[in-house]
Amino acid sequence: MQFRLIVILLLTSVAVSAQEKSFTNSLGMEFVLVQPGTMTIGKFEPTVDRPDDPKDRLPDSLYVKAEKLAKAAYMPGFEVTIDKAYYIGKFEVTQAQWTRVMGSDPSVFTASKVSDDVDKHPVENVTWNDVQQFVKKLNKLDKAHTYRLPTEFEWEYAARAGNKNDIAWKDIFETAVLSGKTTSAVGSKKSNAWGIYDMLGNVWEWVADVYNEKIFADPVPPKKGKQHVLKGSSFAGDVKNATYMNHSAGPGNGFDVGFRIVMEVKPKTR
Repeated sequence: MQFRLIVILLLTSVAVSAQEKSFTNSLGMEFVLVQPGTMTIGKFEPTVDRPDDPKDRLPDSLYVKAEKLAKAAYMPGFEVTIDKAYYIGKFEVTQAQWTRVMGSDPSVFTASKVSDDVDKHPVENVTWNDVQQFVKKLNKLDKAHTYRLPTEFEWEYAARAGNKNDIAWKDIFETAVLSGKTTSAVGSKKSNAWGIYDMLGNVWEWVADVYNEKIFADPVPPKKGKQHVLKGSSFAGDVKNATYMNHSAGPGNGFDVGFRIVMEVKPKTR
């Protein structure tokens, strides 16, 4: 029995590793293969720093109170396992791609409001239900593949790109489109370690999960709720909310809300 299990695991590994590391579909949408793995979600370790110079310090009683609050707020988080490989959009879905599938462009930032090629800007001003209609039509157009929104955990795992900790501010400035007046063309900043662009900034991104009305995600997402989860921040944000850990909900501002999609890995046939 043990030998049979090892063989099955080896065959599964071979099937996954044999997949192409990147893929471009017939509509020109580019995808990056994400392999299975684990990460810790919801870990929160607030700290209290006391200045070295006594002249800069507050009364000791305030630090004691702050340390108690930090201890009470501590959250160990929980481990999440991504057990199946998947392809995720290398870029956010663009206005050109949306228009090709849906026939019209709902975006606020159209050609009259940006200085470069608007077709390469992410589509925005789309609701979660709008995105479901896009996915439905895309699956009809390309019946060779199966498309969907990523789960929140799939999104965050891809955004982290192997990073165990939260992103450093230096890396945010290099990879995220922030503090602007409009969206930017996708891929205008540095990619993350797995070659995926704009996971932070540019537009907030819809994911499949329902919002749990909490600061952090639950180990098992709720099945029902009023809103769906948004991840990644937008061009209107700053480094404080451009973090993998940000667990927000729609509908958001509209003008800075878009998405990227997942393409499922097709099982190998022999």
